[in-house]
This record gives sequence, C-alpha cells and structure tokens, in this order.
Amino acid sequence: MSRIITLLSDFGWEDGYVASMKGVILGIYPEARLVDISHGIPPQDVPSGAFVLTTTYASFPDHSIHLAVVDPGVGTERRPLIVQAGKHFFVGPDNGLFSRILAQAPLWRAWELDQREYWLPQTSQTFHGRDIFAPVAAHLAAGVPPHQMGTPCEPKIENWFQVKMEREGVLCGQIIHTDHFGNSISSIDKSSLLQLSPVLRKLAVEVHPHRLLPIVKTYAQVPAGQFAALLGSHGYLEIAMNGGSAAKELDLRRGSFIRVILPGSKKR
Repeated sequence: MSRIITLLSDFGWEDGYVASMKGVILGIYPEARLVDISHGIPPQDVPSGAFVLTTTYASFPDHSIHLAVVDPGVGTERRPLIVQAGKHFFVGPDNGLFSRILAQAPLWRAWELDQREYWLPQTSQTFHGRDIFAPVAAHLAAGVPPHQMGTPCEPKIENWFQVKMEREGVLCGQIIHTDHFGNSISSIDKSSLLQLSPVLRKLAVEVHPHRLLPIVKTYAQVPAGQFAALLGSHGYLEIAMNGGSAAKELDLRRGSFIRVILPGSKKR
C-alpha cells in the first residue's frame, strides 16, 4: 500500500520549491500519496509552522510521513532529523519545529540524518528541503528504516507554547499563529482555561490593558465588527472578530501577550 507523505513549508506557491520537493519524492518513490498541509507559513516563522503541524498531523492515518521545512538555519550546524512520535513520522530540521509534538507524545525516537547515500548526490547549502528532506522522506516511505538513515539523537525543544499562572486568577499566554481569517491563536489550551474556572463564560480575556473580551462559543455570538475570544477547532484559545481580522484591528502579532482573567482577581 502506498504511503502518505504530507508537506508543510514557508515556501509559498510563487516559486518552484514545492514542486522540486515533490519531483524528488516521486522520482524515488512513485507510489507516494502527496498531501499539502500548507505552504503559507510566514517566512522563517518556526513557531507558526510548529502550531500548524501539531494541529493537523493527527488527522492523517497512522504511519503517515510528515515532511516539514521551515528552516531559517538551513546550511548551518542545525541537524536534519527523522522523528517517530507514536505511529507518525516527521522529517525536517532540528530547530524546534517538532517541539510540541514531542511534548505531547508519550513515546518518541529521533535520528540525526547523517547517512548521505539517502540524500541527493549533490546538495546545496540553501535547499535542504529538496536535497535532504525530500529524498529521506521518500526512502522512508519506500521502506528504509530510520536507523539505517541516521544516528539516534535528542532533538532541540523550544517552549513556544508556554502558559503560566501569572498570579491567582490570571493566566498568561502569547499569540503563536494567525490564520487566514485574521484570528490570533494563543498558546492557551482548554485544559489551562479550566484551571481558572470550569465555566468558561465566566472568564474574560485581556488583549490590551483595559480591554477585556468575553469568551464565546461561536464567531457569530457577537455582533458584526465586534471582538471575542473562543476555543477554536484546534483546541486553543483564539482572538477573533466577527466579519474581520482581529490580528489587524487589534495589532496582535506572534509573541503578543494575552491574559485570561477570572472576575474578582486583582491586579498588582
């Protein structure tokens, strides 16, 4: 049975980078079933790529291979990796892109890709997606075991999904991704919210000093042009605007801090 290989990158569609990776894969393993997750990750935005990959890979069947390239350190000392987490495989740079997946997986293994016979014969310093990651993903799909292509290693883990209890009744997180609709998605998940209150509608979200938003269930629960917070389908708290872009109107960017407040908690 043919293997699924998904692709995620910050390459966009204007150039031929994505096509080059697909061509390499199909040249090695013509039976591959290629599925694009996204190539619209903001350039060099590794946390955003980590979020999109983390919230999509589990929708695919077991044994899928996820080729992810958001790689501002291409050509440097950062390592190329295969990661096996649960029943899924990931191929890409060791720059924190797989951090959240590793944190959530009960069992995982990783290998540094150091067996050059599984790369393209000629490799550039600026396109490891084509020259290293694509051929390795194809060989993996064709049945080559990970340990034959690399040496066991400990991947780099970044804490981009940090959530902390700032003080009693106040939870602090930050924006990690903005989607196509302008919804600003935070690092705060449902389990973190329930630490404050089992009834989410009792909570308020502070996006700027003195600006509090309600937590609602749907985008249309507030009037057109109004802002609110809600748990998205991915399970993370997001800031939204009914009929518009919350990110643009509220000037929310990756790294912007937000706070969830239980009414009655006092600021310092």
